[in-house]
Amino acid sequence: MLILALAALTLIALDSFTSLLRPAHAWLEPLAQPFQWASTLPMRWREWNNESLESRAVIIANNDKLETEILVYKAQLQRMAELSAENLQLKSLLNGAELVKNSVIVAELVGISPDPFHHVITINRGAADNIREGLAVIDGEGLMGQVVEVFEQHSRVLLITDSRHALPIYNLRNNVRGIIEGSGDFQRLRLRHVSPTQDIQVGDTLLSSGLGQRFPSGYPVGTVSAINKDPGQAFIEVSVTPAAKVDRSLRLLVVFSTVEALDNYSQTKSTSIPKNVDSSNAEEE
Repeated sequence: MLILALAALTLIALDSFTSLLRPAHAWLEPLAQPFQWASTLPMRWREWNNESLESRAVIIANNDKLETEILVYKAQLQRMAELSAENLQLKSLLNGAELVKNSVIVAELVGISPDPFHHVITINRGAADNIREGLAVIDGEGLMGQVVEVFEQHSRVLLITDSRHALPIYNLRNNVRGIIEGSGDFQRLRLRHVSPTQDIQVGDTLLSSGLGQRFPSGYPVGTVSAINKDPGQAFIEVSVTPAAKVDRSLRLLVVFSTVEALDNYSQTKSTSIPKNVDSSNAEEE
């Protein structure tokens, strides 16, 4: 047992501080996939069981609600298309040189990290789907995390609640910028280095700012849930509830951000919307 323990510690050290075991990672990953998939079975069983036990009246009510929401979203999408057209015209008038566009690909959660201190998940999209390190991952509610390791058929995603993760944000109410970091708790984030004089309130919505060019801007990150002011401390403690269902979402979206150079003024002079604007939810300036 002592020899096995020493061997394990040696392998952990080599994996943490060198890249010697990187080929072994790529070889063993396909073998580990069935076990990672099996680890999500309880979550999938719970979801299937909840759906199966719902009464017919509840299902009908939910369908009516979803149809109403779809109608509202379609109306909002039409307004976004109009704003995108106006945005293109303003860019051309200001001699803008680049048009930022976001597109997404659907992914499914197929594995979770067994280490409770590392909030890492595995998705069923990899290099074969043009996934690369650094891409943002969202669910239907907000920002989930970013891709940190890519294999041929799957990738690993570091969640925003991991204590090693941080990203720049801004307050939707007053545009004040800040840095938010994970706390190791799926239900809580922390706002770093907040001055006691800073204008922040419980209920404020925090969005990704896009600074650092890692995450696209405008995605919901969380809502301020508590503010603790200690007179003896230089900064106040601000707790944030994540917008995304970090510990529950099974279907996710990987966000691609690309920059396309505009050929000339005439390409943006028309008020018509390019085909990819509606489907990619182009970001407003």
